[in-house]
Amino acid sequence: MHLPEWKGEQIFIMSKETKAERNARYGRLLVRIFVDILCIAISMGGALWVRMDFHFGAIDAVFLESVARYMPINLCCTLVLFQLFHLYSSLWQFASVNELKNITAAVAASAAVQYAGMYLMGCSMPRSFVVLYPLLLFVLTVGSRFSYRFLLEARTALSERREDHAVPTMIVGAGDAGHMLLSEIISSQRVSRKVVCLVDDDLTKVGKYLNGVPIAGTVAQIPVLAEQYHVGEIIVAMPSVSGAQRKRILEICSNTSCRVMTLPGLYQIINGEVRVSMLRKVEIEDLLEREPVHLRMDKIMDYVSGKVILVTGGGGSIGSEICRQLAIHNPKKLIILDIYENNAYEIRGELMKQYPELDLEVLIGSVRNQKRIDTIFETYHPELVFHAAAHKHVPLMEDSPNEAIKNNVLGTWIVAQAADRYHVKKMVLISTDKAVRPTNVMGASKRICELIIQSFSQISRTEFAAVRFGNVLGSNGSVVPLFRKQIEAGGPVTVTHPEIIRYFMTIPEAVNLVLQCGALARGGEIFILDMGEPVKILDLAKRMIRLSGLEPGQDIPIIFTGLRPGEKLYEELLISLENLKETENQQIFVAQQPKVDEAWVQAQVQQLVKDAFAESANIRKEIQQLVPEYMPKGDTEAVSETMPKGEPEAAPETMPKGEPETAPETMATV
Repeated sequence: MHLPEWKGEQIFIMSKETKAERNARYGRLLVRIFVDILCIAISMGGALWVRMDFHFGAIDAVFLESVARYMPINLCCTLVLFQLFHLYSSLWQFASVNELKNITAAVAASAAVQYAGMYLMGCSMPRSFVVLYPLLLFVLTVGSRFSYRFLLEARTALSERREDHAVPTMIVGAGDAGHMLLSEIISSQRVSRKVVCLVDDDLTKVGKYLNGVPIAGTVAQIPVLAEQYHVGEIIVAMPSVSGAQRKRILEICSNTSCRVMTLPGLYQIINGEVRVSMLRKVEIEDLLEREPVHLRMDKIMDYVSGKVILVTGGGGSIGSEICRQLAIHNPKKLIILDIYENNAYEIRGELMKQYPELDLEVLIGSVRNQKRIDTIFETYHPELVFHAAAHKHVPLMEDSPNEAIKNNVLGTWIVAQAADRYHVKKMVLISTDKAVRPTNVMGASKRICELIIQSFSQISRTEFAAVRFGNVLGSNGSVVPLFRKQIEAGGPVTVTHPEIIRYFMTIPEAVNLVLQCGALARGGEIFILDMGEPVKILDLAKRMIRLSGLEPGQDIPIIFTGLRPGEKLYEELLISLENLKETENQQIFVAQQPKVDEAWVQAQVQQLVKDAFAESANIRKEIQQLVPEYMPKGDTEAVSETMPKGEPEAAPETMPKGEPETAPETMATV
């Protein structure tokens, strides 16, 4: 048996053309050549016929003799020119503007060669023949090639567009994106959609037609038009509109029973790449009540490119996205540290595939293990550190408060201490809005982490900073994935309280903020994003239900389960507005905090960690010594609703055998 040839890491298998396929290919080529021969001959004779006012009898015998003498030469030359201009290697069913350009060039070359040849052979012809011949040849050649495409489209319109399974579709937006999308839907044989109408807020377009499809009304009329045209699917083809406009459009669409799809972004239009395959379901991210954060990528490049970078908790929701965005900016080396091997393995495989040239190191270890952290810093000497490792789930940390201190507080202390000792240029802590006037252990532990960062910034050359933001859509254990699962299961959707509100942002936005703040950090800042208006969780649940594409008559109930221990009705981003300062990015602010007593913070943190390892039953009261504004709530009765048990950013704290956890006594002083 003949084995395929082995070359490097690829196997090349040459597929052989069957005899039937080869015969069919040659047959199609012969048909094309025969059609072109007819076009050339008809063009030569037709040029004389038109010149003599469409009377064959009026054609002079001298002219007929000249055509007969030169026609064999002209046929050979023109066929060769058609081959040189790729007219026999194009697919007629996809004949387009590029094909038209090639035909124009080939016909012009044929006319020029014919004029020169007939002149050299002394062939007598009317002067108008030089103009009439290429015009006729161009019309016949274009017609022969484009007629195949027109016949295919006509057959599609007469057959597949009449099929019962074609979904009546409305396109929102009659601009460039809507036009390109409509054209592909009409021409494609594989798209089971039939566009029945378009809508657009440009009143000059309403009442007119686009590719034969009526622009029936404005966006506000979508519910009425959807019922009038029996629409089953709505496609929002307006990628350049603002976030507020997109939200308004999607809110109107959600008042119908139609499935809603949308295009990804404006860059697709710029590149002329709008395709049906790019359509995606509307996500709750599309309904954020603010504009996305825009970054100055040159600043990020300046401080990231060519640097050795460590990301703790690099396998988690935020940490993995930090790694993805860092990989784009050509770091010298990217080090991912995580205790949870599955997440670390997944991000490793993803980055190795997308960025094969990236110098990537993926390490398993706990930020609670001081020896492990010191070894990593001593070995790799990172210049930038993004500290995303943390236990983050509020209900779980309320049940295990000592673990929140061990992982969040001690882990941050150990990493910050190593950053100072090994002269890291910048360290950025991922914090949370729950650190403001915390009512739960997780938020209080992150506030202590901010105090640690502030204390180190006062005595270290390393530039320490913290980034505080709200809830992240789509992260492990967040409310949006929970609602999706509940909706897919047919409900009910569980909401803790009808008035509970939260700030929301997407994972890429959160990471963009982290990277931007890293560029702005000079030491001790707590960066805050202007996240717009907070979102009521009940409204978010209702929107997700409406956008899920429920069948007519189907409904998903919402039940209220009561606030969980440590949960607030609303979160804050600031303790005080007095020290709020703007940055060059209008959506990023700095909350300048008063100086802390680093010696006092050191003593309090060491005692707190020591008590946590002793499994203190009074750990909440001890937290209040460091965070006086921490006001723990009593256990609030909650029904059976709990957050999904997603993996925490730093994952479970199980240590490898033979590598003991860091004892509080071994903590070095600041």
